[in-house]
Amino acid sequence: MAGGEGTRLRPMTSSMPKPLLPVVNRPIMEHVLRLLRRHGLTDVVVTVQFLASLVRNYFGDGEELGMSISYATEEDPLGTAGSVKNAEDALRDETFLVISGDALTDIDLTSLVAFHRERGALVTVCLTRVPDPLEFGITILDDDGRVQRFLEKPTWGQVFSDTVNTGIYVMEPEVFDYVKPGENVDWSEDVFPRLLEEGRAVFGYVAEGYWEDVGTLESYHKAQADVLERRLDVEIDGFEISPGVWVAEGADVDPDAVLRGPLYVGDYAKVEARAEVREYSVLGSNVVVKTGAFVHRSVVHDNVFIGAHANLRGCVVGKNTDVMRAARIEEGGVIGDECVVEEEAIISAGVRVYPFKTIEAGAVVHSSVIWEARGQRNLFGPRGVSGIVNVEITPELVVRLTSAYATTLHKGVTVTTARDHSRAARAFKRAAICALNSSAINVRDLEVAPPSVTRLEAGREGGAGGIMIRTTAGVPDSVDIVFLDQSGADLSPAAVRRLERIFQRQEFRRAFPGEIGDLVFPPRAIEAYAHDLLHGVDTSGIAGTGLKVVVDSANGVASIVLPPLLGRLPVDVLTVNNRLDDLNPTETVAGRRAALERLGELVASSRAAFGVRFDPVGERIALVDDTGTPIDDDRALLVVLDLVAAERRSGEVALPVTTTRVAEQVCRYHGVRVVWTTTAPADLARASGLPGLIVGGDGRGGFVVPESSPAVDGFAAFVRLLGLVARTQLTLSQIDARIPRTHVLRRDVPTPWAHKGQVMRAVLEATNGRAVDTTDGVRVVEPDGRWVLVLPDPAEAVTRLWAEAETKDAAATLLDEWAGVVDRAGH
Repeated sequence: MAGGEGTRLRPMTSSMPKPLLPVVNRPIMEHVLRLLRRHGLTDVVVTVQFLASLVRNYFGDGEELGMSISYATEEDPLGTAGSVKNAEDALRDETFLVISGDALTDIDLTSLVAFHRERGALVTVCLTRVPDPLEFGITILDDDGRVQRFLEKPTWGQVFSDTVNTGIYVMEPEVFDYVKPGENVDWSEDVFPRLLEEGRAVFGYVAEGYWEDVGTLESYHKAQADVLERRLDVEIDGFEISPGVWVAEGADVDPDAVLRGPLYVGDYAKVEARAEVREYSVLGSNVVVKTGAFVHRSVVHDNVFIGAHANLRGCVVGKNTDVMRAARIEEGGVIGDECVVEEEAIISAGVRVYPFKTIEAGAVVHSSVIWEARGQRNLFGPRGVSGIVNVEITPELVVRLTSAYATTLHKGVTVTTARDHSRAARAFKRAAICALNSSAINVRDLEVAPPSVTRLEAGREGGAGGIMIRTTAGVPDSVDIVFLDQSGADLSPAAVRRLERIFQRQEFRRAFPGEIGDLVFPPRAIEAYAHDLLHGVDTSGIAGTGLKVVVDSANGVASIVLPPLLGRLPVDVLTVNNRLDDLNPTETVAGRRAALERLGELVASSRAAFGVRFDPVGERIALVDDTGTPIDDDRALLVVLDLVAAERRSGEVALPVTTTRVAEQVCRYHGVRVVWTTTAPADLARASGLPGLIVGGDGRGGFVVPESSPAVDGFAAFVRLLGLVARTQLTLSQIDARIPRTHVLRRDVPTPWAHKGQVMRAVLEATNGRAVDTTDGVRVVEPDGRWVLVLPDPAEAVTRLWAEAETKDAAATLLDEWAGVVDRAGH
């Protein structure tokens, strides 16, 4: 019997029939079928109605279980007896057993059938004793086991026994004479009372085994706990690696993870270091539990992602759901299939979130989310389309996204593709190439190449655009997909909106067989880039100086770009980490700091003029001065500004509004003007294309060298720095020492999307006549020159703040004041 809707278990049963709900990573109905097989009952008819195709697709013809399964489908609900009558053709020849596909049991069915035959019964009702019979039908027996009376859903005043009907029956085909075809008929309410009236042989068998009607959230949790505690005889698919701790084949549990049984970890699940999985928790197949996450008394279905420091207590999480960093789901919470609980969101106790819903970052949800739905606010963020590998960014999404991009282009044009050296980017780029070719787009694949080379190739004559796929900086399990236009620049806002519209509507263009695009691998693209770079950037003065530098390629793409570049420059270079490491495609903050310290030691011991470390994709550089001291990114920007401005003595520089105002002092001293831009990388690139611009920088190690490209380019910045240092009479440490120092501090305040507008209104109202700059967000300038910038993040549910003052304490005080304004307005 597998046709019930399981309404009390919603939203778990909103998109999954109740018999398919997993108990310790195996559907309830599969436990039932395995019980039948153990007792020699292998010829099975399954009655289905609600989401019938899912049951049929999962179990098929039963061959994998060593059984023969057929199906009887109800177009309309026919009741417990009517649904069996619907399968009469398969049951009319011999004694048959009726059993629920959504109740967990290990009752001895062989003894039940034997009892039925010994008594010569027409119907034998399987009974069990329960402490609270109110939810079940009570059955009264005589001393011989013959049924005297049935009472469905009694009150306490009607409770005469604790033996209840399990819904398991052994029957003779003659019983079908008492069930009208095509009508809604119930065994206990319609058929059995009539049989008793006619004095037919209806017996009750009181079974001693385990039986649990999994009809509520509480009983669902209880069923998991009972299986884990081995209170019933069912098979667990896995290995008991320690008492009560079951781990299935292919699961990856870090030695530093904490497992406290009884619990179950499904096949190919992954539990990272310092994650904690506690008692009565069940992790389904392919579940990922990130470092620092906590899971206790929770049932997590297949393909769920649990982010770092997320907290799950006494909840159920449906399949294909993402629970992001530091999110929290409290006792009794149920999250339906394919939901997203964003960072730091809180699902309060007892809240139910129905399938396909998104809970915004930082939201606190106190009531169930049934009808409301919100898709991703913006597909594109500041780094293109970004997300966790095989969680938010999957090969399927890459194909759809690239197909949408291809649909915006003319058939037969050429698009350049490239990636960083990570394995994830390699896999996703292959998916993107397939989508492009299938959309009648030719592909020029650079394989592994830095963004600067990709942009140059995409902008060459005959190119229509480009796609770059790379690991998100500092986040090894995330990737960025960047789409380029025909000039090699990031897509314009209008182009992004068009692409998103096609993606959301899934109106993808497909090519006819003769239109399938070509795939070519252009030779010597990196050598061509090096040639163009050296002809565009001023390297005069380097020859004859004996300039010595130390270069750290960070095991990234710099290791394949630097050889043809350095081979044409008259400098003495010591290179380290000069190979591709596809297992470590990005760097952590601690790893970067340690690498800079080692670089500093090499610079000092070799008496080099300076050291430079490229980021893994070659976009940004970090500097070490001649004394071996690493220079912070914001100070490195000031040093480069001072070198460029001192040499040019005129022109403009482009800087984001978050940059220290010391930059303005440096530029003004040398007769150079600052053009302030927003924090968006595309805005810095647009400003860098202005006539008269001499340099741009983002304060995070990214520099724009207009002679080479309007985009951030670490290699162009390095070559230009070589020329500047060779021509100046000062060392980097001397330049750094003469530049005034201030303190810029930053803080993020969680802000729900719905409150961002009122937050910015509150900030403007709190300025009280002080000077305000609205280039990007709201920058409030104090009379003494201190300033604070309040900027709502375009991609996350946070408000970002920067504050600058001459002392750290003064900057912290200013930051505290305005963070309080944001926090009060955001709640």
